[in-house]
Amino acid sequence: MPAKRSGDTVPQRRDPVATRKKLLTAARLEFARHGLAGARVDEIAERAGVNKQLVYHYFGDKDALYLAVLEWVYEDIREQERRLNLEGLPPDKAIRRLIEASFDHLAANPDFIVLLNDENRGGARHVRGSTRLEAMHSPLVKSVSHILHEGVRCGLFRKGIDPVQLYISIAGLSYFFFSNTPTLSAIFGKDLSSRAQRRARRRHVVDLVLQSLRP
Repeated sequence: MPAKRSGDTVPQRRDPVATRKKLLTAARLEFARHGLAGARVDEIAERAGVNKQLVYHYFGDKDALYLAVLEWVYEDIREQERRLNLEGLPPDKAIRRLIEASFDHLAANPDFIVLLNDENRGGARHVRGSTRLEAMHSPLVKSVSHILHEGVRCGLFRKGIDPVQLYISIAGLSYFFFSNTPTLSAIFGKDLSSRAQRRARRRHVVDLVLQSLRP
């Protein structure tokens, strides 16, 4: 067997996990910038530094890749919520932490809002077709329901609060602020994207929700 020359290269074995991650990261950026309709598989592959055919190999088609990105961004926020250990806190502190974490996640991930806006324009076609998203949200609803029950038992919260409606309100109070910051800033003549204005909005959302829960 001839000796290997110094200039010879050893073929690199593909790492499927790393390749999928590169593609998802590139796709998240592409879909956030251009939406599903405007995103190009060529650009995603180039940004990921892989052959275009690997997109189809790992995900099937652009729509499947788009759904995988949506599942990823939802899993991000669900994972963050799991780490909060809400059920280990007093009920009022648990709700406060959930509100603050939800607000901070949107502040740190503006592409989450853009991606959801795009999916809502499409009638949530991909989300409806997901086999994972409902299962992701069920533990959250159960956790919030438990916190509300404990809050009622301790005399901190009033009865009759629906956990799903509460979570929608928490998400909506922050989501609207971030998704409409440019127009709201123009209308009210102040820069709502500033750190001070974001802190003020965060405090307001916490106070508003907690006040609504009290007996």
